[in-house]
Amino acid sequence: MTQAFDIVVVGAGMVGAALATGLGQAGFNVAVVDRAPPPSFNPDERPDIRVSALSAGSERYLDSLGAWQAIRQMRATPYRRLAVWDETRHPLQTLIPGRLAEVAFDASELGAPHLGHIVENAITQQALWQSAEAQPSVTLIHGQGVASLQQDEHSATVTLDDGQTLTAALIIGADGARSRVRELAGIGTTRNQYSQQAMVISVRYQGPVEDITWQGFLPSGPRAFLPLHTAGDNHPRESWASLVWYDAPDELTHLKSLDDAELMAEIQSGFPADLPPLTHIDRKASFPIARQHAKHYFAGRVVLAGDAAHTINPLAGQGVNLGFQDAQCLQMLLREAKRAGDDLSSERWLARYEQQRRPANRRMMMTMDLFYHLFSNRIPPVHLLRNLGLGAARALPFARNRVARYAMGIDDELPPVVRQLAARLPGLGQL
Repeated sequence: MTQAFDIVVVGAGMVGAALATGLGQAGFNVAVVDRAPPPSFNPDERPDIRVSALSAGSERYLDSLGAWQAIRQMRATPYRRLAVWDETRHPLQTLIPGRLAEVAFDASELGAPHLGHIVENAITQQALWQSAEAQPSVTLIHGQGVASLQQDEHSATVTLDDGQTLTAALIIGADGARSRVRELAGIGTTRNQYSQQAMVISVRYQGPVEDITWQGFLPSGPRAFLPLHTAGDNHPRESWASLVWYDAPDELTHLKSLDDAELMAEIQSGFPADLPPLTHIDRKASFPIARQHAKHYFAGRVVLAGDAAHTINPLAGQGVNLGFQDAQCLQMLLREAKRAGDDLSSERWLARYEQQRRPANRRMMMTMDLFYHLFSNRIPPVHLLRNLGLGAARALPFARNRVARYAMGIDDELPPVVRQLAARLPGLGQL
């Protein structure tokens, strides 16, 4: 059996579901295909170990899709302050009094109610599925992957695992870093595997929900604290948080082997003293981190979005925000193509998508790699440079706030000082 659509979106994660919703709102007949079952939410269950820091720009986009209110009704924790510091010191820093290597970003200085929200990925996906299902022209197909892809001058056809076929003018690959659609379309990638891995730990801590996230930097790698929500009626004086610990694979293997009491002791000693007292460890997982960029964003009747097109160092949780920016840009251009009466796979429109999104994604990749190179080494000149840089950022709130506004999606351009630093570091020009 063959079904015909305007667009087939492969991948119903956060970016794919957002695209399906936006395209459905624009009147396109859309099919969404994903191997996973529909997401679900139970307020009494422990939080998803996967969380994202949604920027103000992403919030506005999700609100336009009708998903933000549903997210807020489930769980979303605003953060109003962000602390960044480096605990290590170079001997020359003794010439400079005070705790130089510390920067605080505050929403009030930006004229904003908050810097962003920490949201569990499962909740964002659940709200977007609901928004997609509310669109009469969107068909959700779960439990199926893409077995094959064919293209010709008139249409593209995907065959699913169960043998059914879907035809469309355009196939959107939003199926993640290991994209099957990207592979079938013959689009290559450039990839850089980092020496560190990331360990995510879901914890409970004493006290109310914090309104601050922080990123501590050590030569072995960054460590982050992301507040979530209160632990509920069973633990009225506790709150949930997600901790992220970057380190060498051997060190993370050691940490994962510890029992909960030993791991909590390691966290309390390895994280800054500002960390609230931990009471419970729920789950832990580790994963490799890599920078990956598709050599092209489209080929024929296939176009890529989100992690299928690019993955970045998860240092600041910007990956999904970039994916949402891809989705917003692509759906806008496809609406323009429809109004113009053009083929949805016309190079005129897909090339404009790549021209707009590749430089923007590259800038964020460059920024995250800049931080990675500056903060993840013990080379004295670079070590001193990063600490002096943080001290200057603390002393120059205008420059500091420009960085914050860029990360929040308010400004489109990086501050010149960041671009200049990136140009001097090897490897960053090859993104």
